[in-house]
Amino acid sequence: MHTKKQLFTRGMLDISPHMLSVIPFGIICGAIGVELGFHPYLVYAMSFIIFGGASQIVFLQLLSGGASSLVAVASVGIINSRHLLYGAVLSEYLEKLSFIKKLLISYVVVDQGFAESNKFFKKNRSEEFLHYHLIGTGCTMWVCWQIATLSGIVLGSFVPEELGLKFAIPLTFIAIVVQDLKKLDHVIVMITCGLSSLLFFDAPFKSYIIISPVIALFVAALLLRLKK
Repeated sequence: MHTKKQLFTRGMLDISPHMLSVIPFGIICGAIGVELGFHPYLVYAMSFIIFGGASQIVFLQLLSGGASSLVAVASVGIINSRHLLYGAVLSEYLEKLSFIKKLLISYVVVDQGFAESNKFFKKNRSEEFLHYHLIGTGCTMWVCWQIATLSGIVLGSFVPEELGLKFAIPLTFIAIVVQDLKKLDHVIVMITCGLSSLLFFDAPFKSYIIISPVIALFVAALLLRLKK
């Protein structure tokens, strides 16, 4: 049986390899916020409140592109809808905790932390304080992310606009998406999303950003049904 401190430390160690990709992404996120014309204080405040790389970049890009606040918030909500699934999975291990503790822990749950802690939970179901592992992964990620985005904000203030740092946004997302294009149906869904965004590009309030992934989700559901 591990102590709370041991579980927390184990969480920190398990999440550490992910910092190799998270820290550069955080630096880019902070620098892009400044590049897009937002005040450094606003960029850092957003990093503190939202605490999600893809969400932050999408939020910044939408607002700088003229999208309404409603569309920006809804888009971030859709991006983070996967956390509903995370909550469903983790509820099995956190059901004895109070609502306040669950709420505080949920703030630091990110993709990498969920993956590592869920893997650890499955192998150590008998542990009494499993949530300390999740706190260890989340706190480590939070501290590194705040330092990385703050570094990006400082660096972004010195990067000339001519370098075209904004191009890093689509480049970053392309790099993320390409890794998942391993099957034909994945490619079909991606192409559907792309074509839909072009078709509905002139929709009011930049709502094509919400319409196109919804259409792609319907196509994905249809493909799954046809495969059964």
